[in-house]
Amino acid sequence: MNVRDEQLKEFLLDAGLVTRSDIEAAIKKTQAKNVSLGDVLVSESKLTDDDLRRTQAYLLGIPFVSLKGQKIEFEVLSMIPEPIARKHNIIAFKKTPSELEVAMLDTNDLTAIEFVKKKVGLKILPRLTDQESMKAALVQYQKSLKAEFGDIIQKEAVSVKALADQSEDGEHSEKDLKELAEDLPIVKIVDTLLNHAIIQGASDIHIEPMETQMVVRYRIDGILHDAMVLPKDVAPGIVARIKVLSNLKLDEKRLPQDGRFKIESAGERVSFRVSTLPTYFGEKTVMRLLRDAASGFTLEGLGFHGSGLERIHSAMKQKVGLLLTTGPTGSGKTTTLYTMLDILNTPEVNISTVEDPIEYQMPRVNQTQVKSEIGLTFSSGLRTLMRQDPDIIMVGEIRDEETASLAINASLTGHLVLSTLHTNSAAGAIPRMIDMGVEPFLIVSTVNVVIAQRLVRRLCDGSKERYTLSKDELSRLEKIVNLDRVLATLKEEKVIKPGDDWDTIDFYHPKKSDECEDGYKGRLGIHEVLKMSSTIKELVIKGATAAEIETQAKKEEMLTMIEDGVYKAAQGLTSIEEIFRVVSE
Repeated sequence: MNVRDEQLKEFLLDAGLVTRSDIEAAIKKTQAKNVSLGDVLVSESKLTDDDLRRTQAYLLGIPFVSLKGQKIEFEVLSMIPEPIARKHNIIAFKKTPSELEVAMLDTNDLTAIEFVKKKVGLKILPRLTDQESMKAALVQYQKSLKAEFGDIIQKEAVSVKALADQSEDGEHSEKDLKELAEDLPIVKIVDTLLNHAIIQGASDIHIEPMETQMVVRYRIDGILHDAMVLPKDVAPGIVARIKVLSNLKLDEKRLPQDGRFKIESAGERVSFRVSTLPTYFGEKTVMRLLRDAASGFTLEGLGFHGSGLERIHSAMKQKVGLLLTTGPTGSGKTTTLYTMLDILNTPEVNISTVEDPIEYQMPRVNQTQVKSEIGLTFSSGLRTLMRQDPDIIMVGEIRDEETASLAINASLTGHLVLSTLHTNSAAGAIPRMIDMGVEPFLIVSTVNVVIAQRLVRRLCDGSKERYTLSKDELSRLEKIVNLDRVLATLKEEKVIKPGDDWDTIDFYHPKKSDECEDGYKGRLGIHEVLKMSSTIKELVIKGATAAEIETQAKKEEMLTMIEDGVYKAAQGLTSIEEIFRVVSE
């Protein structure tokens, strides 16, 4: 059933939801583009998706339900598998002996309705709902699965104990380990740990052997959380299973090993980068989760804004030069580089990279993996790339003098070069390159922009506590942040009204909720973007320190990372305490 455009038009005009002139303009577009009136009004922001759904539900006589704040029994929720629920936006929320009520964003999705009907063998009663309700209901899968996974792992761990006691001295031969890795309980435990990590949005899994037990921890939004404690007896089997998946040597326990494997979970392809390390109580295993769907990011979505964003776009338009991102491990440098590559990736250019490791696979980009054991290093790979007629080159990391020299030469000879450095600030990249043996005159001739960044946790929209800064808090903040510059930026970018001041701007504390255990969910970047201006070039030639370069950059309107953090806290995206946790002055 569909709502006719004429029927929708009359209702919207009667209800006063859309003006007559907007309706008439939209009708002309429906005829030109052969789309529905509702779709045009939503695309032009004259009507929200949810308002359109509510209107359609009313006109069609379909009940509208809100699931926000409603706890759905897991027995009912799980009648529709999570991948189907996510793909088709359909949630089972109420059941009787003969009927199942399902909430949907599109009640015309007959394929989903028919699938659920065949699976459960009940009469299906479709109900319309809004996006917020759907989002809240889908989150309940995670919590239910978390509880369910915990039970599965503990149950299977008991089954493994008997297998682990095969050897009297606790040592296992390669044959024993292979059998252990293929045993059903071990396979179930490892599969469950991997799926659970994907559902929880973890970036890393740590499997750590202790004296009497094995601890599994997930890094979620930059913070490590204990996920599971297992008996020590299951450790050899779990490590063996991970080694089998990543094609590592089963009987090598004295030396570190690195590997990789890929799985598909809930329609999402995820690569796991595996590292094993011998420790006193056994082998510690760490797995980095790399989601294959890396495209679709934007610089704005990563947290860039204002003059910093303009400087990056300006540098990306250059045909030559060096564009650097800096920060410690796990600060999002690689994601920023890939986002820039995604923007630059057009049919007119040849993009080549040399990386260690290749974290995301990108179409139409020639990516080379460093293999130092056979002599393929960053420097040798970069030297070869120069003979491959590239327009744009990405070097995963500048680690030594040779790679730095080659990157500089590449940028001097008609290439745009993107790379990363390990420094704490944007200004610190200059002395770091000089330490590597790069001449100052080469730095000022090639470097266009240096980005420094960190990742901070994002506040949950539905659960945060509003407050305004007290005089004491403002005075403490003023000692380390130029509040006048931050306020001017907030006004210039129209985040706040021209008359607003620090005593009227709302800030937020994290607040725990069912959806967000510690009040945060997801992360965003805080940045500083240093442009190599003529004044800064002169300072570099004179041998200025990082502090002197940063002082000049501030005069040229560069927000420091901590100032950008306060800017984003004033937007309600993160909290002041989170900024100070991540960036220490």
